[in-house]
Amino acid sequence: MRQVKLSLVPTAGFMLVAAALLSGCGTTSVDDQTAGWSPNKIYSEAKDEASSANYDKAVPLYEKLEGRAAGTPLAQQAELEKAYAQYKATQSVQAIATLDRFIRLHPASPALDYAFYLKGLANFNDDLGLFSFISRQDLSERDQKAAKDSFESFNQLVTRFPESKYAPDARQRMTYIVNSLAQYEVHVARYYYSRGAYVAAINRAQNAISGYTGVPATEEALFILMQSYNALGMKDMSEDTRRVIATNYPNSAYVNGTVKKEADPWWKVW
Repeated sequence: MRQVKLSLVPTAGFMLVAAALLSGCGTTSVDDQTAGWSPNKIYSEAKDEASSANYDKAVPLYEKLEGRAAGTPLAQQAELEKAYAQYKATQSVQAIATLDRFIRLHPASPALDYAFYLKGLANFNDDLGLFSFISRQDLSERDQKAAKDSFESFNQLVTRFPESKYAPDARQRMTYIVNSLAQYEVHVARYYYSRGAYVAAINRAQNAISGYTGVPATEEALFILMQSYNALGMKDMSEDTRRVIATNYPNSAYVNGTVKKEADPWWKVW
């Protein structure tokens, strides 16, 4: 049998191809400009970018610093400041993930109160977006999770760190969130009532009344409840609800027919 000899000497064409491949491999990764920087240098640059509102540039620098200064207080600081940069860049999902990790890994951190506060703020922005709706829009499918998550973060803060400098603002935002959630239920109840879905309107009005005590939305919830009972021919229930309104809101503009149309959205408080 004739043997075929395989040449192990690379041809010129092969050498060119190999050189091109090796050259390509060498340029697939962008040079790390921070390679020779100290952790303090990286932190300073990240701070400068954040101060200039270049949050998209600050975030990767903070990430570099987390790895470069791992296990040090500076790395923890970088993690928190990265979360803030993500929050300011409207990357709320990423900011919350960063803060959840920080809370889990550093339960004894002196900055834990700030982490809860910032997490509340990140969800609070979603909350504002949630409630900045158009009145004729179908609201029945809207998600209230962001508002409730925001409330829970603020509640963790004020419960665990009642003397924190962030606690007063957190309490105000909690009050706002509760009022917002109750008003949300009333808005949906009003929507259902206007469409003739009286049973659904009753359910949502009752949610506002039973789920949130002492909120401004209760008065309108009772009024929608009264109207819905009346529309369904449930005169006794309607009259009972009217008496509740008269007792708790003797000068109710809803019952007197003097309620004014809102000039601005009810949620616009800041």
